[in-house]
Amino acid sequence: MIQEVYDFLKTCRTYYLATVDGDQARVRPFGTVDIFDGRLTIQTGRSKDVAKQMLANPKVELCAFDGDRWLRVAASAVEDPRLEAQEHMLDAYPHLKARYQPGDGNTIIFALEQVTATFSSFTEPPRTLRF
Repeated sequence: MIQEVYDFLKTCRTYYLATVDGDQARVRPFGTVDIFDGRLTIQTGRSKDVAKQMLANPKVELCAFDGDRWLRVAASAVEDPRLEAQEHMLDAYPHLKARYQPGDGNTIIFALEQVTATFSSFTEPPRTLRF
């Protein structure tokens, strides 16, 4: 299940991450996704508003479209503070090493928990996975 969601997000390359900022939804393009320690993870900078929003309210949604199908992922984003999680992510995205380093105090990894992932299209009924 987790692998199918990961593969879809990797294929799309860009997905859109929605967070809550007080009473306002915020959406932005994202590209990092990884599987670490059996959980789907994403990465950003601790100094960014998106990280502050997820730390204040962990409810997030991701949405991606491959041209035929789309995926919506509702989850709770929980910080994984382990250095190994940062290393694993940055090894998967070496171009980010120019801005982020494991243990730099800014790199932050969020594990997605209580995931509901729904694949949809105009030609097939929705299919939902939970993990």
